Amino acid sequence: MKNIAIFASGSGSNFQAIVDAVKAGGLHVNIKMVVCDRPGAFVIERAKSNGMPHFIFSAKDYDSKEAFECAILKQLRSHDVEYIVLAGYMRLIGPTLLTEFPGRIINIHPSLLPSFPGKDAIGQALAAGVNVSGVTIHFVDEGMDTGPIIAQQIIDIDEHETKESLQGKIHQVEHQFYPAELQKLLGDYA
Repeated sequence: MKNIAIFASGSGSNFQAIVDAVKAGGLHVNIKMVVCDRPGAFVIERAKSNGMPHFIFSAKDYDSKEAFECAILKQLRSHDVEYIVLAGYMRLIGPTLLTEFPGRIINIHPSLLPSFPGKDAIGQALAAGVNVSGVTIHFVDEGMDTGPIIAQQIIDIDEHETKESLQGKIHQVEHQFYPAELQKLLGDYA
């Protein structure tokens, strides 16, 4: 089975969906560790409650992106990580990790890329008045949400949609879609 690390910055609901899929036997990967850039983020509690090794850092404690990515890389190597799975990680991946994991960093984004990249994709979609949004799973490159698209799923936007209701729809899709696509990409079939 492939060894993965999950990077997250927030509550970790997609992290938990991936863990649950592994436990249920629907995703055949080894989650070797969690990387979090926000001390105090709830994903850390989720990692602890699942008995997962975790590396927590604050970017401001390092002189540069290269410095904290080298610290991350050391951890990834010590856990024999083969793929990085971003699950709500709110930092751009830099050259240090991109060079070490070419074509092996996967992200999920709450829009139909290339529309609405970056932060607050849900708010961007609502402000634009579009009728559909969705979820995109893509490989990570040096840009912001510009890597090759792996899969997308469309979500209809109701005329009275709020940011909270659309976010709920998107999370519901993400929690099923991401583990299923990761299984197609990375999972071993027994």
